[in-house]
Amino acid sequence: MPVFRLNEQPVFPPPRLAEPDGLLAVGGDLSQERLLRAYRAGIFPWYSEGEPILWWAPSPRLILEPKEFHLSRRLARTIRSRRFTVRFDTAFRQVMESCATSGNRAREGTWITDDMLAAYCNLHEIGYAHSVECWMEGVLVGGLYGVSLGTVFFGESMFSRMADSSKVALAALVQHCLTRDFDLIDCQLATPHLKSLGAKELDGDLFYPW
Repeated sequence: MPVFRLNEQPVFPPPRLAEPDGLLAVGGDLSQERLLRAYRAGIFPWYSEGEPILWWAPSPRLILEPKEFHLSRRLARTIRSRRFTVRFDTAFRQVMESCATSGNRAREGTWITDDMLAAYCNLHEIGYAHSVECWMEGVLVGGLYGVSLGTVFFGESMFSRMADSSKVALAALVQHCLTRDFDLIDCQLATPHLKSLGAKELDGDLFYPW
């Protein structure tokens, strides 16, 4: 399959035309309209500083159905202990910046470029991008962010500076989704960590709105 080159029009080819590794298109911009159209089709941007914008639609896709979230006894104890204070949407930019600089990303680089930061902060300002934050004694120690459209939360990244803090944020997101009848949390690509929490791979034919 060819990799499509985008122009100034905020449109995308069907996700089924993506390369085997999930790469679908290159170019375009990170405008609000283009990003929202991308997410509605299950497409997301992922690229490094100095590269053109790359758009992805991998198959299989990793998803987490809120009812299938695996809450371990240890994590349940941590939540009950109220060790962390969980908040929503009080430090969106700070969560993104922390995701960009935590763990291996601080050494190896990150896809959360300055342009990505600005674009998603814009989505946050108009009510589409959200953060879940774990605080301890007034310090942000873990969290996640993503895009919410319809009954799907498209998770983008998470970080943890204290044990279990990102898991507590994910558990809070799951509870939020359960109370609002969300169908699923999109996790994009499979990792052992996310699979251990109940995420599973779904064939693209079942995920993408062709």
